[in-house]
Amino acid sequence: MTKHVHGGNIYQYKDCIDFSANCNPLGTPEKVKEAVIESLSQLGDYPQVGYGPLREALGRYEGVKPEQVVCGNGAAELIYTLCHALMPKRALVPAPTFAEYPQALESTGCRIREYLLLEEENFVLGEKFLGALDENTDIVFLCNPNNPTGVLIEREVLIKILKRCRELDIFLVVDECFLDFVKKPENYSLKAFLEEYDNLFLLKAFTKRYAMAGIRLGYGLCGNRSILKRMEGCVQPWNLSVMAQAAGIAALKEEEYVKRGRKLVFQEADRLKRELSLLGFQVYPSCANYLFFRGPEDLFSRCIKEGILIRDCSNYSGLKKGYYRVAVKTEEENDALINALAQIQRNE
Repeated sequence: MTKHVHGGNIYQYKDCIDFSANCNPLGTPEKVKEAVIESLSQLGDYPQVGYGPLREALGRYEGVKPEQVVCGNGAAELIYTLCHALMPKRALVPAPTFAEYPQALESTGCRIREYLLLEEENFVLGEKFLGALDENTDIVFLCNPNNPTGVLIEREVLIKILKRCRELDIFLVVDECFLDFVKKPENYSLKAFLEEYDNLFLLKAFTKRYAMAGIRLGYGLCGNRSILKRMEGCVQPWNLSVMAQAAGIAALKEEEYVKRGRKLVFQEADRLKRELSLLGFQVYPSCANYLFFRGPEDLFSRCIKEGILIRDCSNYSGLKKGYYRVAVKTEEENDALINALAQIQRNE
């Protein structure tokens, strides 16, 4: 995948409704905005090194020890920091999946082997993946649910992968950033295994859950303290701004906001799947706050003309022209998407 090509390019497509970035459709909570404004009085001070209050708040929120938490300037920074802390020589990564994994691995000189997810299997990563794990693998990156397909890896499969990775001395990274918009996230998270497995790292982010992409705040959970120390040695000491730390602490209190966002996503995702299918698009079984579907190869440019920005997924490894991803947004915004796609289909 081409470096730095992602969704959310509202700066180039200024007059479009952005369906290319997958954040909470309710927008940033007002209390988070207020916390950022209040933090401006501290702009003359260096941020708190070690972000103790935020780490403590995250420990309470996730039900883990604060010392098992590491924060970064977005989950993307943590991916790079982890790779530079571990310096793996050989990696296994599914395709398609989030581009930052191979990009971060390549930055360390790591050799990457891809495991191709098959369209005829709805891009599901199943037990056959176990056969791809071997003693020549140092690290594995998995995204659950996967980006851009939205497909979940079943918990039983994940546990088998985790156990097999420990047997082979493979470090397993599982990106759970989109689990917040899965109906029963507790059935898929590996958080309960952090104490027992020191080869496990879980990625989380404020970006999607609280619509805080501009703040840049992510975190990781890991029971292996030595690895977390090595990560801390690979990043500059003030990587979390005063505003980011204040925003994170405020966001973690927004329980009702998260519930409302999840409810809205569940309702609108079902409606969008139904409407897109009725329009003739092939919609895959996404379980996240975005839909993955197939359409005409020129659909991206035609949507731009209708004032709609969607994610062209053709630059994901393992995909080609004609694959797209759209975020689940508010009812009004989703109506605009449906109407635009209907107009495009009528003009076929």
